[in-house]
Amino acid sequence: QVQLVESGGGLVQPGGSLRLSCEVSGVIFSFFAIGWYRQAPGKSRDWVAVRSSSGFTEYADSVQGRFHISRNNTKRMMYLDMDNLKPEDTGVYYCNADPKFARMKTGQFDSWGQGSQVIVSS
Repeated sequence: QVQLVESGGGLVQPGGSLRLSCEVSGVIFSFFAIGWYRQAPGKSRDWVAVRSSSGFTEYADSVQGRFHISRNNTKRMMYLDMDNLKPEDTGVYYCNADPKFARMKTGQFDSWGQGSQVIVSS
């Protein structure tokens, strides 16, 4: 079973940048697609960025051009670089991984990490 530990969140001013990290264990990471998800206050958890094992990426319209998802298979880590942050980016960010890329945007997973809180505010 996949195990996930997110880190790197915090308080940042609008226009600022943050890098989120996610350590993945319990699976053969290099074969898995990866994804980042955001749960804004009072809202459901939605996908933000996904990446296949071969490098294909997709981004939610709200973050296109500002966020970048990447991975380091050797370190079993995934990252989300966030630039030009906006107040509406505030939320708890979660990562996940699955063998099937087609599942990533559904967010239908049994296991989740504790998440990493991001607050964008002046």
